[in-house]
Amino acid sequence: MNLRHYNQQISFVDALNADEFAHLHQLGYHMVINNRPDEEEGGFLTHQQEQQLADRQGIKYLYLPFTYDTLTREDVYTFHRQVKSGKKLIAHCRSGARSVSLFFLHALCEGLMDEKAFQATCRQYDVDAAPALAWYARQQQIAPVAEVHSFYEPKSGSLQYVIADPETRRCAIIDPVLDFDRNSGAVSHRQAQMMLDFIHRQNWRLSWILDTHPHADHFSAAAWLARQTGAPSAIGEKISQVQDLWKAIYHLPALPAPETIWDARFKDGDIFYIGNLRGEVIFSPGHTLASVTYHIGNCAFIHDTLFMPDSGTARTDFPGGSAEALWETLQRILSLPDDTRLFTGHDYRPDGREVQYESSVARQRSENVWLAGNDKAAFIAKRTARDATLPLPDLMLMALQINISGGNLPEPENNGKRYLKIPLNSF
Repeated sequence: MNLRHYNQQISFVDALNADEFAHLHQLGYHMVINNRPDEEEGGFLTHQQEQQLADRQGIKYLYLPFTYDTLTREDVYTFHRQVKSGKKLIAHCRSGARSVSLFFLHALCEGLMDEKAFQATCRQYDVDAAPALAWYARQQQIAPVAEVHSFYEPKSGSLQYVIADPETRRCAIIDPVLDFDRNSGAVSHRQAQMMLDFIHRQNWRLSWILDTHPHADHFSAAAWLARQTGAPSAIGEKISQVQDLWKAIYHLPALPAPETIWDARFKDGDIFYIGNLRGEVIFSPGHTLASVTYHIGNCAFIHDTLFMPDSGTARTDFPGGSAEALWETLQRILSLPDDTRLFTGHDYRPDGREVQYESSVARQRSENVWLAGNDKAAFIAKRTARDATLPLPDLMLMALQINISGGNLPEPENNGKRYLKIPLNSF
């Protein structure tokens, strides 16, 4: 075992055999990252075999294979996300060289290290930096274009999205709906499966399952999709505060903590990638105190902040909502470039028109019926007055107890059935 240590947390090694794997727990490692594709010749362990060996020791395992022909920015950031977890980890490929380069590529991509420093750092680990630098040079010439597909759920008027980097064949699902029939209490996965079938037909790989906020008008299918695909799920970091509000209302003292439900809880300004498509998180409170916007490439997924220009904006009267906070959020979204494509999360089809879901910053600024001609004070007064007349969404008390758990349904009781809990006289 040719161990190379970066610090007490991170080490690199060449391909591991079964005997070496058996000692990793004794050495204090809590995670193994395998960067070697199974297709490489040499009689090495497959990733399935490594997974089994890791499972026996209770070690987390991530298969993140790449060559410099297949490497994406997403891979670089996935590795970095594991480093940020703080777990003591060991990464390997065939010789350890690619794992070393992958680790330091994050600093290079973020401008924390220049090419000369990258080369010198790799040399310290006896690694040839040339292949990684050639990959980095190619990245500077890439301008990935997002491909967006919408899926309309008519019962709640919800828009779900698949956004993809078609060059790398990576994609994300945003705000997936779990089908629920309130009359029968039946739950199904028709909407989510429809998106999975579409992704399969496109031969894309699912990179993320993203919720913009805990929804009040439909169940989230994020948890089910994560179980089906193994893709990581994410939401805004303020979900913990929403949980605190609603677990008191529902009296759910044993509600699982956010870190046990979502793989990532994004804060304002966090960066993520879908293939080579760069995503940035914009904290967007107002509708809820946990809402976020996903600004990906030239697209922004704004859900309940802005509807189509003829429909205005989200309501702000839910617990944790604020008309003033929503105004500030809208100003931030409308400061994006004029041609930014804005994708709303609902369309209620005023006057029975056809479903619409895409606008632009320029169009919203000039045409939105709640913004054009209004200043902050007028907007807050109008929004507050309107919200006072609105009934609660039909599914709110049913949906929120599911969505503050990431879409996980309540555990079965001793008769094997699951039950929703409705607080009486709370609103």
